[in-house]
Amino acid sequence: MKLNVRRHVLAAALVAGVTGVTAVNAVAQAQPPVNAEGKHSHRFDRSRMVERHNQRLADLKQKLQVTPEQEAAWTSFANAMQPPAQRQRLDRQALAGMSTPDRLDHMRALREQRNAEMDRRAEATKAFYAQLGAEQKKTFDAETARMFQRGGRHMGRHHG
Repeated sequence: MKLNVRRHVLAAALVAGVTGVTAVNAVAQAQPPVNAEGKHSHRFDRSRMVERHNQRLADLKQKLQVTPEQEAAWTSFANAMQPPAQRQRLDRQALAGMSTPDRLDHMRALREQRNAEMDRRAEATKAFYAQLGAEQKKTFDAETARMFQRGGRHMGRHHG
């Protein structure tokens, strides 16, 4: 029983943390657009990331065959999985001007923000997962494991 619970918690954590990471990694691995000078632009395209993320969610919904009775739970889950509108980014220049204790406090605040976001996603995932039937849970587990394999290669890297 413990192993089964661990597997479900791991799947929820994977969806919660990997969905956004997978979308960011997919954008980062895609060939950047070419600018007027013929050089690749390395500018982050948030709208493209959101579009890919929403397509993955739509694919998951279709594979799960979400029923009308599950629609409200799906909507809550999908809304919770949306990338944040704006995440505070690491400002290296500002950090360079801070004292070490201030820099550590700033880094801790960023980490707490990201942890709170992941916790919110994990809770939404568990609530949605509880609404699924046995076959849907198998599909959900398989799909989230696949997301982890795709996005997990770069999970240790954070670019700010």
